[in-house]
Amino acid sequence: MTLRQRPGSLPPLTAAQRLRQAANLINGSTVLGVAVAVTARTRLSRGPRGLILAAGYRWRLPFARAFTLGNVVLCRGPAHDLLSLPALLGHEERHCTQYAWCLGVPFIPLYLAAAGWSVLRTGNPGTANIFERHAGLVAGGYPSRESLASRGWS
Repeated sequence: MTLRQRPGSLPPLTAAQRLRQAANLINGSTVLGVAVAVTARTRLSRGPRGLILAAGYRWRLPFARAFTLGNVVLCRGPAHDLLSLPALLGHEERHCTQYAWCLGVPFIPLYLAAAGWSVLRTGNPGTANIFERHAGLVAGGYPSRESLASRGWS
């Protein structure tokens, strides 16, 4: 496995980005992300702000255009597509920080419980999901509560 990067193309990390990177490495969530990326035969590259981009994810689940495991952002298309969508990349980066806050892999069942709660409340896995709301609903491709309310959901 090699990470592709142009020399000098990424700015240095901030202290907070280094802390998140270290926390997600220590808590195992980034290791899990790399393992999934390698098993799914994605193309790994260094991304901005300490992220690892895993492009060309083809497995059926999850259905999302992009998702994170630790500091690894797995995306269905090429990495440059994700890089050209700064709002979506920022949304996924906030999930990376959530992994650090939740001490790694325990984030996954917490996220799934929040998604289930959201489906029960709104019919959508993101709109009432506390993690998606904190990461930015619209940036992640989820409808806001207001748009669901206009369609009859509470």
